[in-house]
Amino acid sequence: MMRGADQLHSVVAVTFLLLASIAAAFDPSPLQDFCVSIDDPKLGVFVNGKFCKDPMQANADDFTFRGLNLPGNTSNPVGSNVTLVNVDRLKGLNTLGISLARIDYAPYGGLNPPHTHPRATEILVVVKGTLHVGFVTSNPPKLFTKTLHVGDVFVFPIGLIHFQLNVANSNAIAFAGLSSQNPGTITIVNAVFGSDPTINPDVLTKAFQVDKNLVDYLQKQFWTEN
Repeated sequence: MMRGADQLHSVVAVTFLLLASIAAAFDPSPLQDFCVSIDDPKLGVFVNGKFCKDPMQANADDFTFRGLNLPGNTSNPVGSNVTLVNVDRLKGLNTLGISLARIDYAPYGGLNPPHTHPRATEILVVVKGTLHVGFVTSNPPKLFTKTLHVGDVFVFPIGLIHFQLNVANSNAIAFAGLSSQNPGTITIVNAVFGSDPTINPDVLTKAFQVDKNLVDYLQKQFWTEN
């Protein structure tokens, strides 16, 4: 017959094994906004990520991207440009969980407007100029901001609204690493006022507590995608 201590050890061991098996049975992180299931795989066009090339057919070009030395065009209403190197532009990133971006900012006022990356944390380093950056937490919202100079690094946690503003009288450049091959970007003003089809104005009037005419005006604007 099993003694009390032995029984306890057995219960602990079994419990640990059950917990370990549950912990191992997790859903994979999404690599796009959604992935609708189908019954016939012949009709499928996407997997969660990208289809893989035969490793024997891979070559160095699959792991190479050229062009981040070139400045982006900041002649747009927000005065910034993001050059993103994700899995769509660098095929070798597939399944590696990382991507890279160069952000160019026009002199004083160049803005990478408030946005989120639903699938990635972002780490940003300033290589030229001075940036005012920040992010807002989930409710209750708290703002974290900092003025960054050349060589300074700042982290924007996954999914949180964040921004960068050039506060110097010269161009600014930053590079950002993101913890997904396809981080996704939701620019807040675009999503709220520029969606297709548009959000019912009554929803936005109530949410923002403003006059409906203002909502109508904002929904008619051309919002820059960055």
